[in-house]
Amino acid sequence: MTHVKKTLLAVALCAATAPAAWAAGYPERPVRLIVPYAVGGATDVIGRVVARYLGEELGQSVVVENKPGAGGSTGSLHASKQPADGYTLVMMVESSHAVNPNVYAKPAYDPVKDFTPISNIANVPGVMVVGFESAYKSVRDVVEAARKAPGKLNYGSSGNGGYSHLSGALFGNTTGTQITHVPYKGLGPALNDLMAKQIDVVFDNMPSSGGLIAGKQLRALAVSSPRRLASLPDVPTYAEAGLKPMNEMSWYGIGAPANLDPAILARLSAALKKTLQNPELVKTIEQQSAIVDYQTPQQFKETVERSNKAWARLVKDIGFEKM
Repeated sequence: MTHVKKTLLAVALCAATAPAAWAAGYPERPVRLIVPYAVGGATDVIGRVVARYLGEELGQSVVVENKPGAGGSTGSLHASKQPADGYTLVMMVESSHAVNPNVYAKPAYDPVKDFTPISNIANVPGVMVVGFESAYKSVRDVVEAARKAPGKLNYGSSGNGGYSHLSGALFGNTTGTQITHVPYKGLGPALNDLMAKQIDVVFDNMPSSGGLIAGKQLRALAVSSPRRLASLPDVPTYAEAGLKPMNEMSWYGIGAPANLDPAILARLSAALKKTLQNPELVKTIEQQSAIVDYQTPQQFKETVERSNKAWARLVKDIGFEKM
């Protein structure tokens, strides 16, 4: 073998083994978890719980960084542009990675091609809430008020194109009413204005509203779950309230930028599987009325793809005008 061939062979071997060696030491520094919504919303609540226990499993801190805006687009787009080295993770949730991409004429990112799905974390029930002192005591009350004064009632959301925005649109379509959409940079700010009587309704998720409902700062009118929640036995499901199309739980998972090294993906998948088996984490998630749901990277990818197809059909069926 000539000297040149030996040199080329050595370079090729180094190139082949370097990624594996690099991945073997992962992680060697803190990992960043981007939450594309404001502090206090469901995505933030779940993200911080998982970050804490995932960090313990990885042996490195997992630092949460909130980047809210545009219904999850701002933070998700930012995450997709980061190096695929395992040191940037992102909350991939139904709102930002299935709803949002289907309501924009020109989506900021591809929810599948621009990310590496790692695992689902939990399935979360939605909840329709009003201020605790609101005159609306039931879904019927809101529907009747909206029919009497089209456009007068308003609802807050986490931003244009998000799950909470589309939930309001679906509510209007299902009930034949018109209520005005008020976008925020996250559900936390929307809930603050709801309690301050600045808006009328929010279509939220239990992790962010549960404590406020328990503290009698908000009143729940309906939940999206197969059956009534043990924590809210007197609150009907959307199906019971006559809004069956809204009676679906939403998924909350974790991903990374596209083309994540397979060895690092396997490390993160295994770490998340153990994390989601931690009794303390399971208890904390269940206290949010959510259900822990680990998925392999392939299973989670299929969840994202399936959900995108479903929301594409729904957006078309309700006649939602893309932004």
